[in-house]
Amino acid sequence: MSGLRVAVVNGSPSQPSKTVGLVDVILETLGGLVPLEASRIDVYRLGLGGTSERSDAPPKVEAALRSAEEADLLIAATPVFRGSYPGMFKQFFDLVEQYALVDKPVLLAATGGGDHHALVLEHALRPLFGFFQALTLPVGIFASSGDFDGTVLLNPRVHGRIQIAVESAIRFLPATA
Repeated sequence: MSGLRVAVVNGSPSQPSKTVGLVDVILETLGGLVPLEASRIDVYRLGLGGTSERSDAPPKVEAALRSAEEADLLIAATPVFRGSYPGMFKQFFDLVEQYALVDKPVLLAATGGGDHHALVLEHALRPLFGFFQALTLPVGIFASSGDFDGTVLLNPRVHGRIQIAVESAIRFLPATA
């Protein structure tokens, strides 16, 4: 292995997006501390459609599920829609094997229209990964629309939060080769 295997599950339906801009800074910061191999799963590009059972998942979806399940670190990143994550993001996790994420470190990240959307980290994302018995990392990252210029993260406070989150996460990650 040449580095930490990181899978990003991106719940944003738009490309480019603020959510992807946030993830790019997270990966860049993490990559400055440990060698990593990152893969990004854009749930809206998978064509989940009416897939409700794992056994019915097309090969592309199965490969994405395995990538998330086998990663050393999962970054769950989503925009906030009406107070929670979008349905397609949840549909992806509905297909993840129930015990595949036990004790897996999960870094939570979200973007929203305003600071009041930050509650999605605690009230929607942590319970979702609690079901899987995953290890949600203590410091989550939220950025609101005003923190960006287009999709470029500008707010130094959010950059600082990313640094804190990533440095904290290192303690929970497996040693890299």
